Amino acid sequence: MRSVKLAIGIAFALMPLVYCGALFFYFLDTAGSVQDAVGIGLGPTLFGVGAIGVLFCVPVAWKILRALHTPRVRATNPEAPAPDDSSFDADAALARYLARKSAEAEGDAVSPRTGPAAPRPGFGRKGI
Repeated sequence: MRSVKLAIGIAFALMPLVYCGALFFYFLDTAGSVQDAVGIGLGPTLFGVGAIGVLFCVPVAWKILRALHTPRVRATNPEAPAPDDSSFDADAALARYLARKSAEAEGDAVSPRTGPAAPRPGFGRKGI
């Protein structure tokens, strides 16, 4: 399914590139040559269509690179669980969280805040 989706994505990304290329060659064929196109005022049009065509190459290249990219396989430890396997231990995570919270609570009890709290800045008009 992934390969079909990527193939369709590449085909749709190629459509504007083909359209810009067809426009470029149409205008070039109308003038006869690049020098004639510049002479009759189609030079900026050819340049613009060519620049936009080059910009449309970026999504095509991106999709092709994504199609060629394959996930890496762990070669060091073949018995290691795959990245898709869920090896999350909720009890261990909760125990770590509670241990960290108790350590923070002990640290706060040892060094209490000194002095009054800093005044908070207000917003809007102060009451009279």
